[in-house]
Amino acid sequence: MTKYSLDDIKKKVDELALKINAPTNLLPSYGQQTWDAHPYIEVDNLGFMFYIISERGQEYERKMTDKIDDLLYWVFASVTFSMACDFELKNRIEDKDCRRIMFEKQEELLGQLNENWRVKENAEHQRILKSSPFDDLAGLRANYCGQLRKQGLTETEIDK
Repeated sequence: MTKYSLDDIKKKVDELALKINAPTNLLPSYGQQTWDAHPYIEVDNLGFMFYIISERGQEYERKMTDKIDDLLYWVFASVTFSMACDFELKNRIEDKDCRRIMFEKQEELLGQLNENWRVKENAEHQRILKSSPFDDLAGLRANYCGQLRKQGLTETEIDK
């Protein structure tokens, strides 16, 4: 097993981030918890690398690996998701499920870094869509329901 220091990992993350112009505020911190749901990376004495998210004294996610590729994928799956969300907000199409734009953009960004990561994320998106298919009219329905609420209709009346 190849051992990586936090400095080694940071250097790799920074190099990849430059390729997609990732904002620095989306990149993880190293070695110290911030407790604000911002991801951070730790390395133990055996060389295992951890991707951790914690907030308000509670750990929400902890992934462990001895493979740098896995760690970098976790980092950039998160980074590109945030970037894709921002992209979708700036390029929203009202009669399209926002995930159409988000998923496509995230896969594009990951593909610029590593084609295997794009394929892996595409598989994850397909898994999500099996249980929650695209709904291109959801935004229009939400706007219409909002208009009906402003007119004073009850939720029961709106549901009809």
